Amino acid sequence: MADSIRRDIEFVNEHQEKKDVRKPKFKDILDGSLLTRENVISQLPFVLFLTLLLVIYIGNRYHAERVIRKTLILQTELRELRARSISTASELEYLSNQSQVARLVEQKNLGLKYSEKPPVKIDKRKSRNKR
Repeated sequence: MADSIRRDIEFVNEHQEKKDVRKPKFKDILDGSLLTRENVISQLPFVLFLTLLLVIYIGNRYHAERVIRKTLILQTELRELRARSISTASELEYLSNQSQVARLVEQKNLGLKYSEKPPVKIDKRKSRNKR
């Protein structure tokens, strides 16, 4: 049994273990050996997740700017249409005045004249009693 325990024990070289923990140097960054270390590789899913978040953030920013530009254009168009609506309503009100209607009827020679008598209200009850 003691032999089986000795077979399961793994001897680790301490010098080799310390070599993996060393601080990265500028040379390691340039030659790419920094990226092949095990602790960097184990963090790769997190780095990819951060990259995905960054891409989504940039896309969201561009989308927001596009929406803001469209909103400003639509607000300007709304102001112009509102001003045109007010001027059209004012013109219609001016043309519907009695004096303007009379002037237009005379210009177009429609042969219409003002009524000399005021309008008469027709009452159904009185008309039934007269029959």
